[in-house]
Amino acid sequence: MGRLLSLIVIAGLAYGGLYVYYGMAATQAIEQQLEARGLGALTVESVDYGPLAPLTTDTHLSTSVRYRGANASLDIRMLGHPLFSDEVRLELDGLQALRLTIGTGD
Repeated sequence: MGRLLSLIVIAGLAYGGLYVYYGMAATQAIEQQLEARGLGALTVESVDYGPLAPLTTDTHLSTSVRYRGANASLDIRMLGHPLFSDEVRLELDGLQALRLTIGTGD
């Protein structure tokens, strides 16, 4: 029983590490694609994905990007795995929300 519990804990830690590293790799892939299209001024604030995303090669991501006073939430489809595939293709599924801030800044 103790070995099974140890195996479950080790597998959970390994998957947790894969999940976190997947998020960093997905963020980097999105930033590279934005830079390649001349949109380097956009800042990727967050990337949200499902708990099973690191196990598939076809994932839907929800990404928040920022440009000066504007925030946008994008739905992106990622084909390929950012950790294990040689080629990753990103497709824009749609714009969830666009928020503009109007006013004086610092």
